[in-house]
Amino acid sequence: MAISVERRFVAVPDGTVHCAIAGNGPPVLLLHQTPRSWDEYRDVLPLLGRRRKAIAMDMVGFGDSTALPPGEDSIERWADVAADVLDALGIERAAVAGHHTGAYVAVELAASRQERVEAVVLSSLALSTREERLEHATGRAVVDDVDQRPDGTHVLELWRGRAAFYPSSTDLLERYLVDCLRAGERAAEGHRVVARYAVEERLPLVRCPTLLIGATADPHAHPSLPALRAALAGAAVVEIEGGTVALPDGRPQEFAAAVEEFLDTLP
Repeated sequence: MAISVERRFVAVPDGTVHCAIAGNGPPVLLLHQTPRSWDEYRDVLPLLGRRRKAIAMDMVGFGDSTALPPGEDSIERWADVAADVLDALGIERAAVAGHHTGAYVAVELAASRQERVEAVVLSSLALSTREERLEHATGRAVVDDVDQRPDGTHVLELWRGRAAFYPSSTDLLERYLVDCLRAGERAAEGHRVVARYAVEERLPLVRCPTLLIGATADPHAHPSLPALRAALAGAAVVEIEGGTVALPDGRPQEFAAAVEEFLDTLP
């Protein structure tokens, strides 16, 4: 039976958040990377929705969700809004899965709201030294940071900057580009927000069952997997061979299977 995806807007204290929801059952909240949207999980939703209530939200300031006032963006505030979405949907406790930027938000949710997070899936979470973080917290972002030009060549620059992460799919690259242009300045700022977040200080507070997903062809995040395994003793680990930065959208079947098999092990 085909699982339909419902789109809706949810009112929260900071504005309005757009969500895509599929299925019924135990809830799992899906958090995307910068500067994507719920669309990153477009093909994952109906797979998880066969047995669960899968919720992919546009994180605050991305997709069709309201942006925070200037200067308020942080992983902590983004986690606040994600928790508000659960409140608005009447969900007291949920599993949370995040990819790249979404993984940092998932860490903060699990660390700050232990009673609300049943389990956490951290996909392509990268660890950096404090010095590396501070270096990237200001100035130009590594990707998605271009100056607008009247002739539109900045759009081509964005395309070329991400093309290596989408080696076999023009469609996926186009979907990224739509989200990136919609995010505007937040496309680059999202990376600085991540750099300002001391994730290494929050990981010890994650005490719920944890799954680490590593994409072997993700040069940014995959090298951090051994350190994450050491920091999160007892975490389950799944490596997706050949997976790239575009993991939930590029390999939706394998991503959904890893999440589902992990959640099936919970009491």
